[in-house]
Amino acid sequence: MCGIAGVATRGSTPPRELIGAMCEVMRHRGPDGEGVHVEPGIGLGMRRLAVLDLLTGDQPVSNATGTVHAVFNGEIYNYRELREELTAKGHRFRGTGDSEVIPRLYEEHGIAFLSRLNGMFAIALWDSELKRLLLARDRMGVKPLYYSARGGNLWFASEVKCILAAGGSARVIDPLGVDQLLTFEYTASPTTLLEDVRKLAPGAWLTMSGGKLHQGRFWSLPACAPPPVRDVEELTAQLRDTLLGAVRRQMASDVPLGAFLSGGIDSSILVAAMREVSPTPPLTFSIGFGDPTYSELRHARAVAAHCGTRHHEEILTPDYLSLLPAVISQLDQPIADFSVFPTLLVSRMARRRVTVALGGDGGDELFGGYDTYRADRLSARLLDWQPAPLRAAAEWLARGLPLGRGKRGLANELRRFLEGARLPADWQHLRWMIFLREEQRARLYTREFRAQVEGAAEGLVRASLEDGGADRLAAQMRCDLRLYLPEDILAKVDAMSMASSLEARVPYLDNEVVDLALAIPSSLKVRGGVRKWILKRAFTGSLPQPVLRRGKEGFSMPMKQWLTHEWNGLMHELLSRQSLAAEGLFDGRYVERLMREHETGVHNHSHLLWALMVFQLWRDRFQSGIELPGFRVHAA
Repeated sequence: MCGIAGVATRGSTPPRELIGAMCEVMRHRGPDGEGVHVEPGIGLGMRRLAVLDLLTGDQPVSNATGTVHAVFNGEIYNYRELREELTAKGHRFRGTGDSEVIPRLYEEHGIAFLSRLNGMFAIALWDSELKRLLLARDRMGVKPLYYSARGGNLWFASEVKCILAAGGSARVIDPLGVDQLLTFEYTASPTTLLEDVRKLAPGAWLTMSGGKLHQGRFWSLPACAPPPVRDVEELTAQLRDTLLGAVRRQMASDVPLGAFLSGGIDSSILVAAMREVSPTPPLTFSIGFGDPTYSELRHARAVAAHCGTRHHEEILTPDYLSLLPAVISQLDQPIADFSVFPTLLVSRMARRRVTVALGGDGGDELFGGYDTYRADRLSARLLDWQPAPLRAAAEWLARGLPLGRGKRGLANELRRFLEGARLPADWQHLRWMIFLREEQRARLYTREFRAQVEGAAEGLVRASLEDGGADRLAAQMRCDLRLYLPEDILAKVDAMSMASSLEARVPYLDNEVVDLALAIPSSLKVRGGVRKWILKRAFTGSLPQPVLRRGKEGFSMPMKQWLTHEWNGLMHELLSRQSLAAEGLFDGRYVERLMREHETGVHNHSHLLWALMVFQLWRDRFQSGIELPGFRVHAA
């Protein structure tokens, strides 16, 4: 695990000091060492967090002849099988880890080698014979990779701040990125908040050779419908064995390893699987909060006791405002998801005892776990066929209900449920994943800004729902696998865990688990109103029934109360008319109205207000930042 950075030129040799300085910006991703390789046309750098092959696992790595050099961030879980295959073909290895597999496998298969990898990775590989740089990102987008083609050079890094610091961006704001941030709380590949900085999409590769860029994909979600199931019990047993195999692979580590345990279904099944495949009880980590509606500690404790883990927990009552600089510094590609705060805190807690932590991300998208899927099915049965005036009247009545103070409130959920009926029928499951409605956009955006982004967010969702076929639930889960999972969940976990120098692994996104999950009909994922039906059935004997019957809670914070009380002054400072006028994107009078309605309890605008605050904080921190002094790379 590490962070990578570098630049490809048209022939000049990048200064070694520049590549090292880019790496220094992300030292937190790899505190255990640094590696740099420069030659005409390329500079490759990395910061290392030592997890496997502690003594001889340094990067960059090369082939035997020194014509291929590579750096990568992540882990290759099937590296042992690949090493055996390559050894049989005459390759010899210096160390015992996974990184050396990459240049040797490239020698054998070219770019097609990417489809042979089972892991999480961002790769930069230089072929000196072809004078070609190859960038690639893992199938599901667990690890990030950003790039910028500017001034005849191609800059790339695990974090945007490395590109910014080295002068690889003109720092011009991309209106599409701002619209996506406010609408979804994240930006979707390839968009970022900067016009000339792009995100490489999951499962994609990019090459630069002779100053020309070429892009392609080595994997994408299969378009065909799952085959009919002949034996449910056999499929259930296969799912159990496949997940156990993934957990066993991803527990490979030469440093202490543990697991995040929220007490929810996915992390509980993960911990039960770890206990089954490991001879020693796993370390587990949970956090709780003073407000019981935001705390799941009692459920985590029950799972830890049942599985006999070495459990650690903390009830957190920190000054969250003091965390803001650290959070924003890591979100150089901002995410407005409230859960960045507890994710950072649980990562810091785990890092005091381990270097690697397994998490349950991906289970909801693969097996139908979100409340939104149930809400969509309920809406189709009870609401969608009702006449528009009746739906409008129900929404008006719901607005009159007082908002609760806890994490979940009937009034708030009812409002969002009814508002979702206005969305296009095929993506109403996004009613709890969209935070800027069209009527709000019309009032919030200036005329010029609105013209630049007209219809873009809707087009993004529509494109992500394509090829879903007649199975509405399958199409919705595929949409979340394309958007919400990589652009929000995985990006957040990577940023906050790496800020703590902690490697976060995701066994549910192992290639074999994903391939099997995509071949399971959605009717076995949500069945009789039970979400994750087949996953729960696969682990019925491993966990108590009360654990398996639990609903989805989610990882969140009481932002709606903070914006009214503790953070109210900060909100008004960041969202004042004077502050908003700097970019000319938003109507300050409408923002004042949003704040007033939120403060008086008329509406819960916490998501939209926080997204606006995140944008303002990001703009102040990154748009006018300072470049690394004394370094420039020019085209030959």
